[in-house]
Amino acid sequence: MATAPATAPRSAAPPLEHKHEITVISHSFLFYWWPVWAFGFLMAAITWFDGERMATVPHGTKPATSQTIESFDGKRDVLVLPKDTHVAKDEKGNPAEPHLRMSSNKNLGVLFCIVLLLVITITNVPLRGLWSVIVIIILLGLTIIFAILGWWETILNKFSFLDIRINLAGYIVISSVLFVLWLLIFLLFDQQIYMIFSPGQFRVRLEIGDAETAYDTTGMTIQKQRSDLFRHWILGLGSGDLIVRTAGAQTHQFDMPNVLFLGRKVREIEDLLRSKQVVAGQS
Repeated sequence: MATAPATAPRSAAPPLEHKHEITVISHSFLFYWWPVWAFGFLMAAITWFDGERMATVPHGTKPATSQTIESFDGKRDVLVLPKDTHVAKDEKGNPAEPHLRMSSNKNLGVLFCIVLLLVITITNVPLRGLWSVIVIIILLGLTIIFAILGWWETILNKFSFLDIRINLAGYIVISSVLFVLWLLIFLLFDQQIYMIFSPGQFRVRLEIGDAETAYDTTGMTIQKQRSDLFRHWILGLGSGDLIVRTAGAQTHQFDMPNVLFLGRKVREIEDLLRSKQVVAGQS
């Protein structure tokens, strides 16, 4: 009995190789300003729920207590305007009621100004490596010395005379404008400055509207910098600066400042480069 010739088994089709890309975005220094608008919105919420109102009066206004006013029952505390001066009028010519919301707690404005000045200082005065350690040691040392000498009570008493007040509209306008700018730059403009790493090459664009330039990853070295404790760790939540150097006859160095999640990005790039070397060795 004749048997049919055995057919050779079909070889499975090789799986499609998915192109893996890692994108690194360089953000502007405005990213580090998020505490200002976040703190401003918090102060606005506190001011709203405080419920206090602000009244502007002419110079020379005197307070008076337990005064009897015909149109009101019982005795009231009042503000007495100087002679020949009048309170503000509304559109109908009637005395305008105080409507500007402002917290009775003067510390809100003081804290907001402190946060604003700290962010300005941190984002404009880089303290890398040893300098950041020196600043921390100096601050801790001064704190301990002032506590031993009993100077903190005197300093805090002096600060108690500092009275900075911002009304509700001030907090909302400052925070809203800064938040909108922060969001537009973070989501639109910052996305135009990037590096894209793929197996065998990486593409870079360092200016908005500029064309991409491709480079080979062979011999490429990458370096991360997160030595600015205040900017990278406190405000940047673990961000850092990425430095990429190409190899070959004409070397190039690319600096990508303010990269979010820099540690994870560098590990992914290193894994991508290693996988490329393994594939090249097997081919």
